[in-house]
Amino acid sequence: MITCIIVEDQAPAQKILKNYIQKTDQLSLLNTFSDAIEAKEFIEEHPVDLMFLDINLPQLSGIEFLKSLKNSPVVILTTAFSDYALESYQYRVIDYLLKPFSYDRFILSINKALSLLNYSSHNEVIFIKSRNDIIKIKHQDIFYIKSDVDYTEIFTTSKKYLSSSSLKEWNHKLDNTFCQVHRSYIVNLEHLLKISQNKVHLSNEEVIPIGRAYKKEFMEKCN
Repeated sequence: MITCIIVEDQAPAQKILKNYIQKTDQLSLLNTFSDAIEAKEFIEEHPVDLMFLDINLPQLSGIEFLKSLKNSPVVILTTAFSDYALESYQYRVIDYLLKPFSYDRFILSINKALSLLNYSSHNEVIFIKSRNDIIKIKHQDIFYIKSDVDYTEIFTTSKKYLSSSSLKEWNHKLDNTFCQVHRSYIVNLEHLLKISQNKVHLSNEEVIPIGRAYKKEFMEKCN
């Protein structure tokens, strides 16, 4: 899942982008901003893959905003003016959507972003530190993650790994194929076989308890 934000001061344009993003399975909208100052604060505190950015913004223009960012997300410009197209391409801008634009044109831009970010819905990965090594694990290879006081255990198709990340941190790192079902467990829904008597049965024959506080959200996600 590619995380994205909208930086656009016009409500009609915001509405169109939100609608297009909702129609696109690979995108997850984190937030929408009417000015660049608030967007910059958000980007500095949250990982963002893709930004839809209008050039003509109040307080700080889109180009000045891009210049101010130390680590910019991939950018798709959305504006009624093409004057800044050439200048903008040095700031991780991959495409330029001239308003008004259709959903088909929007998808062409998204495909560029997917290609640049090496996105594949069946090939997303995480990296964990295991002793002196950095290990790459595909999302699809994870059965579940268990919290154990000062660390978490990641159970995969090949072996178990230990990580210093908390379950809360894993919830932010993983996509929506994962769900926390208990204060101590996150499960991969792709490996879910059945739900029985407040327990989750996984394809590796593990049985995970469902906590009362997590049951409603979990069941809604499964329906």
